[in-house]
Amino acid sequence: MSSDRYKALKGMKDILPADIHIWQDVEKKAREVFASYGFLEIRTPIVESTAVFTRSIGENTDIVEKEMYTFEDKGRRSVTLRPEGTASVVRCYAENHLYNLPSPQKFFYSGPMFRYERPQSGRFRQFYQIGAEAFGSSRPETDAEMISMLKRLLDAIGLREPHFQVNSIGCEKCRPGFKNALLSYFADSLDDLCPDCRRRYSQNPLRILDCKVDRCVEMRKGAPRVIDHLCEDCKRHFERLLSLLETLGIPHTINPEMVRGLDYYTRTTFEVTSENLGAQNAVAAGGRYDRLVKEFGGPETPAIGFALGMERIVELLRMSVKYDLPAPEVFIAALGERAGDEGIRIADDLRKKGLWVEFGDGTASLKSQMRRADRLSATYVFIIGDDEMRSGTVGWKRLSDSAAGAVAVSDIDDFLTRKP
Repeated sequence: MSSDRYKALKGMKDILPADIHIWQDVEKKAREVFASYGFLEIRTPIVESTAVFTRSIGENTDIVEKEMYTFEDKGRRSVTLRPEGTASVVRCYAENHLYNLPSPQKFFYSGPMFRYERPQSGRFRQFYQIGAEAFGSSRPETDAEMISMLKRLLDAIGLREPHFQVNSIGCEKCRPGFKNALLSYFADSLDDLCPDCRRRYSQNPLRILDCKVDRCVEMRKGAPRVIDHLCEDCKRHFERLLSLLETLGIPHTINPEMVRGLDYYTRTTFEVTSENLGAQNAVAAGGRYDRLVKEFGGPETPAIGFALGMERIVELLRMSVKYDLPAPEVFIAALGERAGDEGIRIADDLRKKGLWVEFGDGTASLKSQMRRADRLSATYVFIIGDDEMRSGTVGWKRLSDSAAGAVAVSDIDDFLTRKP
């Protein structure tokens, strides 16, 4: 029998205790930063009706055409493992009539997403995102607040030198003019585009600007720029955003080719990259999607959001931030059954106070138990034997410097508070 039956699927990755503390630190800091901006947590199902994503992301996008985990359930309904978070949050917002609450409504989420694409460094078929969405404000100040919140989160987790890129892709009023300019530009060289971009030419020409194929990247040099085709309202919105980013001291560059790969975006788009990740260098991205709530049956509601990729963030943090593995505060080495009973009681009392306590094997030698405490990197070892039982004390040893002594059982709490 092949052992491959019992291996993780390609593109699916276990997160082991040696790494999980980095994930937990990022999640903790995200919650703290989001709370300071008034964002509340929302949790949506991992599985949605396929229509949630085909309607929002766009039927002609790579995600929908090639990458979604879509299947038929026992009720013969087409369902999909969510490939991204925004569509589910918008569906939830519209279905639960959250638009009746005072605006803006601000939410954050975290969890696994799924895309069937070629696994590579920093990209998996099951991957994790943390995202934030704000509904009910069309003001550029909200866009600047979202970008500022993202920067504050990246600063909080210690990510070095993130590069912010921004663009505006206009609205339904100015997009047609830009689309026609693109069609005209590529008309004479259509056969030189990659097969995907030849298809995009007739279905969604903006996505040619998002192609990573070398010859398409080269061919679009000199192509029309969306920011040169903005209507007056979109132009004012983008100029105000740029001014606010200057006011907030957020370094950024304008990237006219950044259109994002999803159909629902309007006006502001932004992306954060790191030069330490190689080709797949985006760590976070987002933008405005003012039409999407209405697409889901709600009222016309402006909205903006972003998501960051946990795997890439964790990969970068490993390079630049030193994390100490969690370790027990106390290891109790008991010698004999009576000492073991006392050790279990002490361990239980300390655990009630929130301390991490490990308990040794009372049948093992003290040397063996000390070895185990050292492997666990415990801060203190408490030693209980016959002498300690008679005197009502425990011996202690601090492993970092071999300092040692004794402390009365009744004074253990004070001892751990003082940490001599």
